[in-house]
Amino acid sequence: MEKLGVPTTPLVTRAFKDLAILNVAKRGMPHERITFTPHPVYGKPPEQLRAYVEGNDPVSGKPMMKEIVDALTVPLTDEEKKTGMVRVASGPAKFGPDTPANLQQYYHDNGMTDYLPIIVPTEEAVAEMLAGTSHKPDEPVGKMAAAAGAYPPWEYTVKQVAINAVMAGCRPEYFPVLLAMASSGQTSLSSSTNSFASAAIINGPIRDKLQMNYGIGALGPFAQPNATIGRAWLLISKNLANGGIPGDTYMGSLGNNLNYNNLIIAENEAASPWAPFHVQKGFKAEENVVSLFRGLGIVPGQGARFTSTDTPKYEEQFSDLFNVFTGLFGGLVVADPLIAQSLKERGYDTKEKLIDWLHKNTVQSVKDYKGRNFANGFDYPRALKGLEPYATWYKMPDDAMIPHWPRASDINIVVTGGQTNAFFQSANLSYSVSISIDKWM
Repeated sequence: MEKLGVPTTPLVTRAFKDLAILNVAKRGMPHERITFTPHPVYGKPPEQLRAYVEGNDPVSGKPMMKEIVDALTVPLTDEEKKTGMVRVASGPAKFGPDTPANLQQYYHDNGMTDYLPIIVPTEEAVAEMLAGTSHKPDEPVGKMAAAAGAYPPWEYTVKQVAINAVMAGCRPEYFPVLLAMASSGQTSLSSSTNSFASAAIINGPIRDKLQMNYGIGALGPFAQPNATIGRAWLLISKNLANGGIPGDTYMGSLGNNLNYNNLIIAENEAASPWAPFHVQKGFKAEENVVSLFRGLGIVPGQGARFTSTDTPKYEEQFSDLFNVFTGLFGGLVVADPLIAQSLKERGYDTKEKLIDWLHKNTVQSVKDYKGRNFANGFDYPRALKGLEPYATWYKMPDDAMIPHWPRASDINIVVTGGQTNAFFQSANLSYSVSISIDKWM
């Protein structure tokens, strides 16, 4: 006898009605039974949530509990038994000739841009981009989904990545960096209702070969490789992973301005007193590496605690900003070399020593920790399974102090900037992966 799974039925807030219906249809269940609740449910008191459950489905108007029970127990109708995948129709591989204005509009109208002007990917331009790598045009590069586990991934080739690189305004010599990023499978966008951002740190001699900016204005719009590599990552995430469709594969309530070309950081290795970021991750100094991050974005400023002393305590300023970050993502400090030199003179001769201090001294009360939404949703289930440090944290008294992040590795530091001011920015971003650029040359 065939063993069946546990009967289930989706329960979705009404704000996601169209998204839920579209996604079950894409997966071959166009008539899936779905019960909808009022929106939002987050932050509502228990009595209001109970009223939701005891009331009616705001979409169908039927009593919610009866609808759930019926969805689990009433036999399927012939119509509900119908299956079939909804497939995306593929357009022509080539089109034209046409006017430059019409071609621009074609890409805009089909959602293939960031709604800024692009470089039209002619056959000649794509061929020139492909000359930037030794890899064959039809070689698979990787797979990417609009969100891990939520959408089936799309696979893409070197040539498909090249098309998006051309559109973004990249030069052929930038192409190996972009191929490395694309090979990670990490989208620069996200389907979360949070408005996530992404970042990439680039290390190695390639920074100078490409004339990347890691001096004055390192994070600003002052260098073609910094700007276009980040923009190409966005276009790949849209065109090769089906990301960034509002109401479908993108649900960020406010959106994030960093999504336009992401946060691209070339580390100022020569001016830093510490080991470069990629060396910390196990690579050799002469290797070319790109490291990816994702999270909530970046907070500008010199920190919450200012000082007029000759030896400002930058580590305390870092910690002050960290305290307002969610523990769901890590902390990334982007510091000018002047700050790094000052910290080294005060005894932090390695990034690891500074990170250890920050981990031990950026703390929160257990009460505050338990009150955070991410802790209830992610850490409490881990605590119930006995995973540390969460199991111990949930047993401690409310007034006990615990680290803001469970691991020191949740904190990362990168040095860049032109040394015109001892300035830093902190980002609520988590490190994901480091990828060799050299293998894609």
